[in-house]
Amino acid sequence: MTLPVQADLPWWKGAVIYQIYPRSFSDSNGDGIGDLNGITQRLDHVAKLGADAIWISPFFTSPMRDFGYDIADYCDVDPIFGTLADFDALVARAHALGLKVTIDQVYAHTSDLHDWFAKSRASRSGDRADWYVWADPKADGTPPNNWQSVFGGPAWTWDARRGQYYMHQFLSSQPQLNVHNPLVQDALLGAMRFWLDRGVDGFRLDALNHSMHDPELRDNPPAPDDGTLRTRPFDFQIKKYSQSHAGVADFVARIRRLCDEYGAIFTVAEVGGALAEAEMKAYTAGETHLNSAYGFNFLYADALTPALVKDTVERWPDDPGMGWPSWAFENHDAPRALSRWCAPQDRAAFGRMKAMLLVALRGNAILYQGEELGITQVDIPFDKLQDPEAIANWPLTLSRDGARTPLPWEADAAHAGFSSAEPWLPVGEENRARAVDTQEADAGSLLHHSRAMLALRKAHPALKTGSLDIVIADDRRLLFRRRANGQSLLCLFNLSPEAAEWPQEIAATNRLLAAVNGAAPGALPAYGALMIEE
Repeated sequence: MTLPVQADLPWWKGAVIYQIYPRSFSDSNGDGIGDLNGITQRLDHVAKLGADAIWISPFFTSPMRDFGYDIADYCDVDPIFGTLADFDALVARAHALGLKVTIDQVYAHTSDLHDWFAKSRASRSGDRADWYVWADPKADGTPPNNWQSVFGGPAWTWDARRGQYYMHQFLSSQPQLNVHNPLVQDALLGAMRFWLDRGVDGFRLDALNHSMHDPELRDNPPAPDDGTLRTRPFDFQIKKYSQSHAGVADFVARIRRLCDEYGAIFTVAEVGGALAEAEMKAYTAGETHLNSAYGFNFLYADALTPALVKDTVERWPDDPGMGWPSWAFENHDAPRALSRWCAPQDRAAFGRMKAMLLVALRGNAILYQGEELGITQVDIPFDKLQDPEAIANWPLTLSRDGARTPLPWEADAAHAGFSSAEPWLPVGEENRARAVDTQEADAGSLLHHSRAMLALRKAHPALKTGSLDIVIADDRRLLFRRRANGQSLLCLFNLSPEAAEWPQEIAATNRLLAAVNGAAPGALPAYGALMIEE
């Protein structure tokens, strides 16, 4: 029995959001770099997949030293991606297809080419003087404290024009905004309003817990040695003072008030680090903060295990005042899941099981472009690396470029149909065989299976917005129950490459809704999964 989805819920609750990395989605003008028109031309693929919304990674004016996460103008489109008119056309096409549009916002830092920073570094007394984090050197000329940047080296760079150090948590060309300053908050909210007025339906807030620091600039304490390999000075510290200031939650409340002016606008925060869970809950508490948040629970996990899923989902119970979670198995910063979580010979089966698991979890599902095709991590040689972190820490840091390779649209076309020119990153020959046109022609492909899974989620309120209760989480088996509107579904997964025993307490006579990899009531083969209605 298929039950209607509750009409009184906001569109984003239980939504499937398809992440588009614009440089690598589709190139419409033959320069080897994806663009907004390319996205517009290919939106039918996303709509046919059954996603509810798209999330577009940064396309704003930028020198591209961190590929758009270093913004030089929050309110314009970088010429390599197109124009504001192109963006307006994209929004119109998405809305015509029934897709909501969410975009990235980066509030922790800007590019050093932003006009705000030019004015801030020019004078200690100008009207932008304290829009960034500036500090005097110690008596011996060294940086004001021991903070380290994510990308390696001190989180401080000397600027002779002001005779001070400025803070940067990432590249030295990404100076830290002083978000403690109400005028900076006003300016950032003004940028958000600019995109809301252009019809945007939501925002993903990048590295939100990096947006505020300890104003006293106290030293971070050393991190205990846990035996893991440390590839960056950043890894030697507990980031107690350089990020995660309690004031972020108050800024979040201002964001929510603005978005509420525009109706059902969706806001989701990306939060990483040792305190991620507590911060995500603080940023999504009640009805006055963000709608959702997601962390790195799955994105950097070496293995997908029942224990990992149980521990992760049980941290977000269906309690009053608790925020609504979002989950991502892949994104533009993390290695492709099929390259992390299973042996090469098991990828086809694992991909089908993984797709069913993602749509079965309570929360929003974020699907990264190419995940519906089973795209794997591409090994990028050093001479073709673009990722500044990977170049700086070669060969110990896994390149983010390997997850950012162009999407293959046509298996036999030049550059797999992504572009008529040499792409900014190689497509990867292994992924050419996973092209959209090849899978479109194969009814048994992961693409068709992904569509079926998204349709299944939409058809059953228990999957879209229902409660989740773990029943079994042992070495191989994961069993949980989803409930809503009088419907009760059992979702059973074998996360191992060997057959598992059917749970004796579960009747094998209930109605089967879906199954993969030979699973059936009473049988759980390798990577088998099924959903049954009680």
